[in-house]
Amino acid sequence: MSAVVTVRQTTTTTTTTTTTMNTNNNNNNNNNNDNNNSQTPVRSFGITQPISTKYPDPQDYMTTKSLEDTLRSYDYFESSDELSHRVQVMAKLNVLVREWIRNVSLAKNIPAESADSVGGRVHTFGSYRLGVHSKGGDIDTLLIAPRHIDRTDFFSSFVEFLRRQPEVRDLRA
Repeated sequence: MSAVVTVRQTTTTTTTTTTTMNTNNNNNNNNNNDNNNSQTPVRSFGITQPISTKYPDPQDYMTTKSLEDTLRSYDYFESSDELSHRVQVMAKLNVLVREWIRNVSLAKNIPAESADSVGGRVHTFGSYRLGVHSKGGDIDTLLIAPRHIDRTDFFSSFVEFLRRQPEVRDLRA
């Protein structure tokens, strides 16, 4: 099993929950009055509504079949072996993430019993998660780690940890 791993650092964050923030920035008033309720909700887009909830009509089925036939003629879809390989790579990546998190936790003096249970996992998103990825396309992933593991750990020790894995053949960070 081989895998190509690309690690990218992004500075963009997305908020999907509604929170509030205090907009009273009056520098002349240092009084922290608990009765001051001038809070404005932060915009959150969350999950959008579907464009349509009506069922497909016969023409929609025919159009979909035509599109699938065209994509199949261009060898767009993965074989079951290729899809199975992706699933194996993701399973292996989850195992590696848990092992790395345990190692970093122990290095940061977290007790062994806590290091074994702090968790951490990889989630997929994007075209792979939606099942609309192309043959040979990438897998967008998000690593969820405990609070004591930060970006520096990820881009230093995790990259080195992956580099030492014989299955990883192309690592760019």
